[in-house]
Amino acid sequence: MTEWLLPLVPTWGLWLVAMTTFLSCLALPVPASLVMLAAGGFAAAGDLALWQVAGAAFAGAVLGDHAGFLLARTVGAPIVARMARTPAREQALHRARAVLDRSGPGAVFLSRWLLSPLGPYVNIASGAAGMSLRRFTPPGIAGEAIWVAIYTGLGYAFADRIVELGGLLGNLSGALAAAAVAVALGIWLVRALGRTTPT
Repeated sequence: MTEWLLPLVPTWGLWLVAMTTFLSCLALPVPASLVMLAAGGFAAAGDLALWQVAGAAFAGAVLGDHAGFLLARTVGAPIVARMARTPAREQALHRARAVLDRSGPGAVFLSRWLLSPLGPYVNIASGAAGMSLRRFTPPGIAGEAIWVAIYTGLGYAFADRIVELGGLLGNLSGALAAAAVAVALGIWLVRALGRTTPT
């Protein structure tokens, strides 16, 4: 996909950057980080303005986050209500909501930039769990600002090494996301075993 997408950056410019970040926040497989790097590189060459590139990427990402969140909130609530038909499931959902209420904004913030592969799924989980928009929006905006600044800034600074940099950052981000999932599953497993161990 990157072979035909990257040459479109100077032609379609800001619209392509905004649309790519929007779609990536809806869990569609588009190389948003690489497009931001390329757009930053074109800004370094004088073909685009860096502040406009960053603004378009930021607007697309924030709109994509909120589209996923609101869609899950609208469609997810009936699914969650159906899941809570038994007392055990209702109690499990109540615990999940309590965890999201305690650490939800932190998870939203970190999944925007440090664990960005998890971002779209955190949007959906937050919306389906009924997180309020005022708890979701500030950490989401702050995290997206960091994500956009990192990728457009690195593209601007290292315009001659965009493909290598994109591969390195993609691998690092994927490894961090996998590690976060592994740690979360490990914690869940330890707690589950603790509840089932006879005293």
